[in-house]
Amino acid sequence: MGEKKRKENYEPQFVFDKRNYKFMLIGVAFIALGFILMTGGGSDDPNVFNPEIYNWRRIRLAPALVLLGFAIEVYAILLKPDSKEEN
Repeated sequence: MGEKKRKENYEPQFVFDKRNYKFMLIGVAFIALGFILMTGGGSDDPNVFNPEIYNWRRIRLAPALVLLGFAIEVYAILLKPDSKEEN
């Protein structure tokens, strides 16, 4: 009888709250945007050098966005859930 009662009162709990998942999605968006900004700048002809591959967007901005996205992911994982009183 005790086993049945425990199964009736069981509520599954997620590891993270809704707020954690929001921050995780924001972090993934930053990472994806960083990788998108890194693309391009190549040349169709391998004998021709295109200096666009070394522009500011690909060398500074995109890696900074990727690192910021990873930092947001770490923050989302370490973010404490709201404390709820259980009676």
